[in-house]
Amino acid sequence: MPDTPELNRILDAILAPEPDARELAALPLPPSYRAVTVHKDETEMFAGLSRREKDPRKSLHVEEVPVPELGPGEALVAVLASSVNYNTVWSSIFEPLATFGFLERYGRLSGLARRHDLPYHVLGSDLAGVVLRTGPGVNRWRPGDEVVAHCLSVELESAEGHGDTMLDPEQRIWGFETNFGGLAEIALVKANQLMPKPAHLTWEEAASLGLVNSTAYRQLVSGNGARMKQGDNVLIWGATGGLGAHATQLALAGGANPVCVVSSPQKAEICRRMGAEAIIDRVAEDYRFWSDEHTQNPREWKRFGRQIRELTGGEDVDIVFEHPGRETFGASVYVTRKGGTVVTCASTSGFEHVYDNRYLWMSLKRIIGTHFANYREAWEANRLVVKGKIHPTLSRCYPMEEVGQAVYDVHHNLHQGKVGVLTLAPRSGLGVRDAELRERHVHAINRFRVPE
Repeated sequence: MPDTPELNRILDAILAPEPDARELAALPLPPSYRAVTVHKDETEMFAGLSRREKDPRKSLHVEEVPVPELGPGEALVAVLASSVNYNTVWSSIFEPLATFGFLERYGRLSGLARRHDLPYHVLGSDLAGVVLRTGPGVNRWRPGDEVVAHCLSVELESAEGHGDTMLDPEQRIWGFETNFGGLAEIALVKANQLMPKPAHLTWEEAASLGLVNSTAYRQLVSGNGARMKQGDNVLIWGATGGLGAHATQLALAGGANPVCVVSSPQKAEICRRMGAEAIIDRVAEDYRFWSDEHTQNPREWKRFGRQIRELTGGEDVDIVFEHPGRETFGASVYVTRKGGTVVTCASTSGFEHVYDNRYLWMSLKRIIGTHFANYREAWEANRLVVKGKIHPTLSRCYPMEEVGQAVYDVHHNLHQGKVGVLTLAPRSGLGVRDAELRERHVHAINRFRVPE
């Protein structure tokens, strides 16, 4: 339960059978709230250790922090649930660099932005919750609105951002490159990050979708990504992870043929439950795309390509959904069909990609870099969830006190699907407002839920 009487009253109002927005708006805000943070004076605590030796359980803190000042165009949201994304891992291990540099640069932008430059960083790029207050100039959202948030924070003062907000020079990822993120009891967001919470989902289910679903949508579906169409063969790495599971669903919903790459029979079975038929267990097949740390093995690329063609009726893949990075990128470029597309983000196994350019240039292939999604793309991705076309892939939900373990599990790939975190919500299973819609989709929700 919250540590302040003000938050307890807010939570009681939210959890009432018929919440009263006017009552909620009249309740006082607390002076502070609990949040998941990293500390600026601890950024060297893992110096000299390998990536895998860096332990988020040692760097993450759950502590009281002051409620930030609310500015124009912003909203304060009571966060019922959040989730862990890979940017939380990077923040917690201070790799590839500590996030405090982002906060310092943002703080130099304006007097209002200076709020973000603090000796602590409140993390988290997802939330599901309820609007508590809105700043001047916010017209669409009001206290009491149940919302989810996408993680794109933009200023939109430059022309470059008005065709695609991801190209805004001051584009940042909220909770990673800004402060006051969603792994907390209260979050500060820009109003143009907010979207309606799907009424048939619980708080933790709704909180698990935002970043990964929107990122996958831009990568695969959007005109800014691969422009997936019906009948495309789509190779999806890590097809049961946060990104991959949503990419698999988007491929199936869009009439494409996902070729799912997984690392265990259990994960292969999850793909079958989703409806995928073409599945490769890379561990069982013992693929070794690198002979040693410095040398790739093209024979393994060719063996991988043969297995793909066996699953697709002799066709190469039109699109590769790339996010592991260094470990897989050479193989991804090789197996893409002539004229096909490798669309890439994240690079969780390493940012330095190595591939044989002959297979790109001579076969007229394309590499497209994508990064999260603009507001329209995030809205469309959320709309698919609201309509019951895309479902959460939540595997486990931790209390906020155990967030270090949750991030550790994602860091070491001990998880499947998405890992949720309960913040204000006292238990899982709360927040369903449309029981009839949930009943219509409950079988699909259960089918896509990833077991622990």
